[in-house]
Amino acid sequence: MPPRWGGRSRRRSIRSHGEAETARIARELAAGLAPGSIVLLFGELGVGKTAFVRGLLEGAGGAPEDVSSPTFTLIQQYAARLPVAHVDLYRLSPAEVDDLGLDELASVSGIVAIEWADRLPRPPGGAIRVHIEDGGGDTREIRVEHPDASPAGLAPQGAHGAPRRERRGAMGPPQADAGGSGRSPV
Repeated sequence: MPPRWGGRSRRRSIRSHGEAETARIARELAAGLAPGSIVLLFGELGVGKTAFVRGLLEGAGGAPEDVSSPTFTLIQQYAARLPVAHVDLYRLSPAEVDDLGLDELASVSGIVAIEWADRLPRPPGGAIRVHIEDGGGDTREIRVEHPDASPAGLAPQGAHGAPRRERRGAMGPPQADAGGSGRSPV
């Protein structure tokens, strides 16, 4: 039986029996997401976080086969009816995450999906939290927690507490403002 994302409950637990089913669960979640939605993904290595993002992208109108783990590029952006920015924080410390400028990603007209969200120094309010746990074999326990508030942006600051000075166009590469460092965080 497919999960129902509406209604009174703000938390759902679903058992998945394979990657295709994990992607289907994410697809159904994406169908109810609005521009500016943030999805935080938690789980150990290999539990299916990237498979979940494939489903999110497909549910947002994109091509799921385009999704790969962005471990070395940190942020991958995918075109879709509702664009998806896929962030992988696996290789970063919380202090390094502060320098990425993720706050600007949250202001775009799409979905931001963040793998390894436990590395965020200050998780954003209003984000949907998805916890994926290995249930043995291909089985996964997926817990989706919806916030009580509407989606909100990320608000990290620079390494020394100063506001970030870079800006991004809609899902585009960073551009330095006057006086900014000019270096790309990705």
